Amino acid sequence: MAVVTAICTVGLAFAVATSWLYLLSINLPSLPENLHLQNESIELKFPTNLDDLTDMAEVLQDYKANHFGYVMLLFCSAYLYKQTFAIPGSVFMNLLGGALFGIWYAFPLCCVLTATGASLCYLLSHLCGRAVVMKYFSQRIQPLQKKVEDNLDSLFFFLLFLRLFPMSPNWFLNISSPIIGIPPLQFFLSVLIGLMPYNFICIQTGSILSSVTSLNEIVTTGVMLRLAGMALVALLPGLVFRKYKRRMKRD
Repeated sequence: MAVVTAICTVGLAFAVATSWLYLLSINLPSLPENLHLQNESIELKFPTNLDDLTDMAEVLQDYKANHFGYVMLLFCSAYLYKQTFAIPGSVFMNLLGGALFGIWYAFPLCCVLTATGASLCYLLSHLCGRAVVMKYFSQRIQPLQKKVEDNLDSLFFFLLFLRLFPMSPNWFLNISSPIIGIPPLQFFLSVLIGLMPYNFICIQTGSILSSVTSLNEIVTTGVMLRLAGMALVALLPGLVFRKYKRRMKRD
C-alpha cells in the first residue's frame, strides 16, 4: 500500500474512532438533580495531569453509581482509542481505572484492554502501516529484526523481556511487530503478561488517587529497577533453551 493511501486509511480510522468518543461524551445519561448541578460544568476529556484526573474520577464515580454500563463503555472505548493509535498517556487511563473500579476489577480489565488495544494497533499496522513504518523507521526496524531472528528459538521470552523492560518503546513495538514477523498470538500474550506489573503499579496507585501528588510517586527508581529485574528473569528460560539446543547439536 502506498504511503499516501496508508496515511489516508489510518486517518479515516482515527476520524471514525474520534467521532465515536465524541458521541459518547456529548450524550451523557441523566443524573439525579443534586449530582447534575455539581457536575454540569465538567468537560469529559483525556486527563493530562493529576488535577484533571482527580476531577474526572469524581465525576465518573457519580455516573458509575447511576449508569455503570455507560461508564464501562466510555472507559473501554477511551482506553482502546489510546492504545490503537499509540497515543501517549496510558498511565492516566490505568490510574483512572484504579480510581473507578478498584484494584481487583480494574487490573484484569486494563490488562485485557492493553493487549486488545495493542493488537488493534498491530492489525492497523499490518493492513496499512508497512509503507509508512518502513519509510520513517527503517533504521530502527533493522536492528529489531536482527534481534528477533537471533531469538527465534525462544521468541516469546524475548518478547516478554521487551515488554517487561521499563524503557522499551511500546508504541514502536506495536507498529513494527507485524512487519518483522511477530505472530499475532505471541504478540497478544506477550503484551498481556509483560505489561501486567506496570499496569498493576499504576492501578494500585489509582485506587488511592487522593493521596498522590506527583507522577514521580508512581514510577520511582525502585520500581524501575524491579521491572528491569523481572525483564532479565524473563530472558533466562530462553537463554537456557538456546544453550541446551546448542549442546544437543554438538552431541
